[in-house]
Amino acid sequence: MIFSMTGFARGETKSKSSSLIWELRTVNHRYLDISLRLPDDLRALEPDCRERIARVLRRGKLDGQLRLEAAAGIETVLEVDEQRARAVAEAAERVNGMLSHSAPINGLELLRWPGVVRESRPDLQQVSSDALKLLDEVLVMLTAMRVSEGRRIAGLLSDRAQQISAIVAEIRKHIGAIRAQLHTKLQARFEELKLNLDANRLEQELVLLLQRLDVTEELDRLDSHLAEFANSLKGGDAVGRRLDFLMQEFNREANTLGSKCQDAAVTKQVVELKVLIEQMREQVQNIE
Repeated sequence: MIFSMTGFARGETKSKSSSLIWELRTVNHRYLDISLRLPDDLRALEPDCRERIARVLRRGKLDGQLRLEAAAGIETVLEVDEQRARAVAEAAERVNGMLSHSAPINGLELLRWPGVVRESRPDLQQVSSDALKLLDEVLVMLTAMRVSEGRRIAGLLSDRAQQISAIVAEIRKHIGAIRAQLHTKLQARFEELKLNLDANRLEQELVLLLQRLDVTEELDRLDSHLAEFANSLKGGDAVGRRLDFLMQEFNREANTLGSKCQDAAVTKQVVELKVLIEQMREQVQNIE
């Protein structure tokens, strides 16, 4: 099964007092890179979140955000630390006594003093449990999207691979004619240069040159890479790096084929071959 590294998933769960929202986005990356943004009250969950994500993803850059919001219609209950407020008020009175001109203590300003007012907080243990459960659910949704996109990419890659196979087969059909044509050209060139070579030596030189220009080995390797590529697409493990390596091998054989090619028609097919390989390479970058 092929997994795309690109995906998005969003999930939400609600309780009587709050709502939890997870959003996960993944894009291409050489390795697994996890970036999380969690509410301050839930930062302790980050190691567990990373562990759960690493079970699902092998490669790719993941940006995850967890939001904790108060449920709509829930009245916010403010708790006043009266002991702290009294201490702050008494301190303010003492300071006012030192001043010739002082304003009376304002109750609203007193409530703004850090620690005087506390909002009622949800049960963080339950919220933490709900957040991890929701993360698992969103990861399932993300995986489904990555699988769907992976199928689409696999289809595109298979189509390009079939076109490459057809080009390789077409070039192979013309190998005999290409060899004969090269033999004639080289022999004519030797005669034009009026090299003083006997018939056996001339034939030996022609055979050596033809061997250097022969593309059978490159075509055989391309067929081998195509078979390995097809097997990799059927694999159930992360195959992105393997496919990326194979694309380098495809490109190497195509370049060698182009450098050896002495036929205009084959040169055109090699150009088409390189275009297909580049298209496949771009798609392979999206695979985990």
